[in-house]
Amino acid sequence: MNRKVLITGAILGILGIILGAFAAHGLEKLVDSDAITSFETGVRYQLYHAFFLLILGGTSIVSLNMKKPIFYLVLIGVIFFSGSIYGLATNALLSFDFKTVAFITPIGGLLLIMAWVLMLIDIIRNKVD
Repeated sequence: MNRKVLITGAILGILGIILGAFAAHGLEKLVDSDAITSFETGVRYQLYHAFFLLILGGTSIVSLNMKKPIFYLVLIGVIFFSGSIYGLATNALLSFDFKTVAFITPIGGLLLIMAWVLMLIDIIRNKVD
């Protein structure tokens, strides 16, 4: 499980850097500044959670039983939260109207919060110092 978590964290980090560079150098000519700001928010949260997964996969303080649900909450949360923000920010450029699925953005945020809460609960229960 740790290997899967670490690999996913690294992939999310790589993609976050690529998408951040795209926002800074390619997207600015295609969409307005509000859309770029939104896109950058998606990138920022993706990178935060890439680091989260790298820490999660590299620690033994969080139990292996809890790592799996935390991993899936983060992965789905990033896809819903950041992914929908990317779609909404570039909506004018795409044939699909991402406004029809904008409701998944807060669901993704809730999943990310749940991952942090589960990790906190497991750390408190574990009582390892």
